[in-house]
Amino acid sequence: MLYSKKVMDHFTNPRNVGTIEDADGIGEVGNAKCGDIMKIYLKIEDNIITDAKFNTFGCGSAIASSSMATELIKGKPIPEALQLTNKAVAEALDGLPAHKIHCSVLAEEAIKEAIKDYYNKNNITYNHTIFPDGTSCGHCL
Repeated sequence: MLYSKKVMDHFTNPRNVGTIEDADGIGEVGNAKCGDIMKIYLKIEDNIITDAKFNTFGCGSAIASSSMATELIKGKPIPEALQLTNKAVAEALDGLPAHKIHCSVLAEEAIKEAIKDYYNKNNITYNHTIFPDGTSCGHCL
């Protein structure tokens, strides 16, 4: 089987789909040319991510990665959410095919973009080197 049971579960029954109208941070990454666009919405209170939702246009792996990533960061302090890697997302899904790893990269980058947006909206100083530049989707290069 190409996809794990967890990937199929998060694809067919994605968690946290939707938008947060008054989101504290929004991160959008991807590229319409390659077909994967991911948007993550965060609600943050006292430095804790109290809610996370997503809208993803893309393949099943992109949807599953978005679903798993939002599950992994809900309830976590921002510094802990910033530590989430694409490898951790892929591992939580019991693996992704090599040609679909970019989907977990998108999830990591979308979360970081949403946190960066939160920092910018609230004039919070941060280390710019820990955030992606948002110019590529990881496999369109």
